[in-house]
Amino acid sequence: MKRPAPTLPPLRLAQATATSCLGAGLAAHAAAMREGRSGLKPCDFDIVELPTWIGEVQGVDAVDLGEIPVPGLREFDCRNNRLAELSLRQDDFALAVEQAVARHGAARVGVFVGTSTSGILQTEQAYRRRDARGALPPDFHYTGTQSNASLADFVARRLGLQGPSFVISSACSSSAKVFATAQRMIATGLVDCAVVGGVDSLCLTTLYGFHALELLSQEPCRPFDAARKGLSLAEAGAFVLLERAPAQPRDEDVLLLGCGESSDAYHMSSPHPEGLGASLAMRQALQQAGLQAGSIDYINLHGTATPSNDAAESRAVASVFGETPPCNSTKGATGHTLGAAGGLEAVLSLLALREGRIPASPGTRELDPALAGPGRLRYQRQGADARLGFVMSNSFGFGGTNCSLVFGRGEAWKARGGGAPGEPLP
Repeated sequence: MKRPAPTLPPLRLAQATATSCLGAGLAAHAAAMREGRSGLKPCDFDIVELPTWIGEVQGVDAVDLGEIPVPGLREFDCRNNRLAELSLRQDDFALAVEQAVARHGAARVGVFVGTSTSGILQTEQAYRRRDARGALPPDFHYTGTQSNASLADFVARRLGLQGPSFVISSACSSSAKVFATAQRMIATGLVDCAVVGGVDSLCLTTLYGFHALELLSQEPCRPFDAARKGLSLAEAGAFVLLERAPAQPRDEDVLLLGCGESSDAYHMSSPHPEGLGASLAMRQALQQAGLQAGSIDYINLHGTATPSNDAAESRAVASVFGETPPCNSTKGATGHTLGAAGGLEAVLSLLALREGRIPASPGTRELDPALAGPGRLRYQRQGADARLGFVMSNSFGFGGTNCSLVFGRGEAWKARGGGAPGEPLP
């Protein structure tokens, strides 16, 4: 007997912000998406000597956590939390959270964020400063920096929140899965709204680790390109304030309608070659949103530009959609921000819906005919204005931790009758 889909109401993306190599704030990202611009550059990060390209955020080192009028934040000082702070300062995001606290109370606002390596750069740098006995310097604070829990703790303290808070670390799907977590927490009544998103910062561990896996490209990454050779690592911070959607959302509201999660359990660093887990996540997100596959107007693909990942995602999308809607990867613009990718691409999906524009796919020159073209992915290299009502965003991580999210404009959702969650609309 088939189990019924859970009844989970739509959530409104009440406020959003993003900071990446494209700039700080929504306006910078909207402009870059319109221009089809990439923020990637040759790697010159820290002491790294690798022939690759990266997406580095400018201004992170200038952030001083000690200047924030909140006690105890200095022990959180590391690149990851400075990047989080830089992100929280954009688009009046902290003000929107303050207003949410005034409405609901600090204990009714949750914090669910994703990261992969947190502040491990701080540990790498601390090891270079060991004393003659090999002891780490006394100013090194593991709990506030390298610990994965550090990010949620910092964000909660910084914003004065007292609700449930934790970090999800499932590689590249981390900050997509937090949307599903918040959805469940709000549905069960544990919180009234939630801060979700993710932050991941550049470090030697990921740069040299992906180099050892032979997954780094020596040129700007080229998603779904016939000559793609790997990914370009990057850093970013992205946050969204989620709350219950009103019974009659505004036309311009962007809603979280469906979340799908699955696990391949196929291989530690390679996806299932047929994309079985990815297709399950997409189908689940569509079912929860109450939408047929043909209702999706654009898919923001995971699109890492590695040979196996792009091939597996292509097969998965084709198996779910058949004739696919326009789709592409924005990682040629932002690079692969790992644990922040799901949150960042959720914000880019929000911008696509608000602006009515499919972003470009910088770096992609000649599509791989085995993946895109007639009967395969309808991959869009150039940006274009489009009437977008519903958008899907895919995030697939190491170990087969998959998450797909479906977002929609308020007017599109109302035009289809609102729908009962879990029941496909006609």
